[in-house]
Amino acid sequence: MKKRFLNILLVCGLFASCTDLDDVVFSEINSDKYPENEIQAQLVTNNAYKELKEGIEHGWWNLQTMSGDLVVAPTRGSDWDDGGKWRVLHTHEWTNTIASINDMWRSVYNGITECNKAIEYLGEGESAQTAVAQMKVLRAYYYYTLIDNYGDCPYVISFSAAEKQPNKVSRADVYNNIVTDVEASLEFLQEIDKKTSINKYTAYALLAKLYINEGVYTGTPNWSKAEEYCDKVIAGPYSLEGDRLAPFKTLNENSSENIFTIPFDEDSYQGFLLHRRTLHYNLPPKYDAKTNFWNGFCAQPKLVDLFEDGDARAEGLLYGLQYASDGTVITDGKTGTELNIPKYIDALTVGGDEFGKMQGARLVKFEVKNGVKDNLSNDFPLFRLADFMLMKAECNLRVKGNGDATAKQIINTIRTKAGATAWEDADITLDNLLAERGRELWCEGHRRQDLIRFGKFNGAWWEKPAGTSADNLFPIPQWAVDANPNLGK
Repeated sequence: MKKRFLNILLVCGLFASCTDLDDVVFSEINSDKYPENEIQAQLVTNNAYKELKEGIEHGWWNLQTMSGDLVVAPTRGSDWDDGGKWRVLHTHEWTNTIASINDMWRSVYNGITECNKAIEYLGEGESAQTAVAQMKVLRAYYYYTLIDNYGDCPYVISFSAAEKQPNKVSRADVYNNIVTDVEASLEFLQEIDKKTSINKYTAYALLAKLYINEGVYTGTPNWSKAEEYCDKVIAGPYSLEGDRLAPFKTLNENSSENIFTIPFDEDSYQGFLLHRRTLHYNLPPKYDAKTNFWNGFCAQPKLVDLFEDGDARAEGLLYGLQYASDGTVITDGKTGTELNIPKYIDALTVGGDEFGKMQGARLVKFEVKNGVKDNLSNDFPLFRLADFMLMKAECNLRVKGNGDATAKQIINTIRTKAGATAWEDADITLDNLLAERGRELWCEGHRRQDLIRFGKFNGAWWEKPAGTSADNLFPIPQWAVDANPNLGK
């Protein structure tokens, strides 16, 4: 079991055991006496991180992944219809009542509230400087998520003095505020490889993400600043894994490639259910699973076709004849039909017969271990080194044009480790780089943002008609507008 978070009761017990009997004892620790040290300050920040995991199960991941051109949640007969909430994410016909749109707004603002609460409680003492800086960077990450997905939004940086019905602030102004906040916080952060909390490298990574998307958020690209912070991340204590799927293994908490992760645990930090959402009903014997599977998410045809023979990253897709852990072919218990998953799915809505329910390569980029339970223990990488290497390559391409030598060297470093053919000068184009980002980063929550930045999000693709730039943002949830009419203005 992974134990990532300090147990507050244990810590308090340790403090109590070291306290002189003549000390004054309080039933609560007064805010003017707490935190006394950096360990206590860190304890105050724990709740602010918890909303990150909500995004994987309830909102953010669904919206970034299902609105793109690589992964789909098809309707299989009457299965996975759910009132059409998955189909509209694929066709970009969502409204402000769709569950994932509601859930992301709620979880992100809950995270902002917890950050503001922690910052206010910690105060300005020297022992709290690092923790306060971490909360400001984490708050900036939440606001980055908001402006990326919703555009203009309320910008609230107080807990006790927060307005009940704040007005929206322009996307560009929120962007400028959070960039300033993160850069001002750098001096108080440590240069350490601590993957589950904010450090200086996490802040560098967030700044790189902000700057590379500045053209989307403000109308003026800033490739040089994006590359500057990509370089700071790349110079950090990280290295590419030789196994391109190692960053997604069950025991990936020490992956040399992962920078900032959500520390999921099957027992103590639950909420990662991708295996249940993607794997066929009859696949539990393959993994000696201690849970059942729901037979939903699968690859769009484009994702399957992105990979050449020998590319190890394609091993994250599951298709073909399936075997139980004992080597026998898996068959349906009622019909005796062999489970032979076609790599392609025919349509967004397929039949409810056995063939329809089998279609589509399944998503096992995140390892499904033998004996898997309801929840995965794989940590989820929000920031990963390969992403920032490809971002640096993108910055070079955008400034220097096709065939850039730096971009070629970076891309081929990754492709060579994956067993893919090295690219020649003519291959180094923005379109090919977008495809390479798809090969490397699919299922990690980057695809929607990439398609928007590369100007492809409004195009037509498999089972999706062309759209307009209005699709680049999600609407603010109706329940939020009802509670605060200023959000509708």
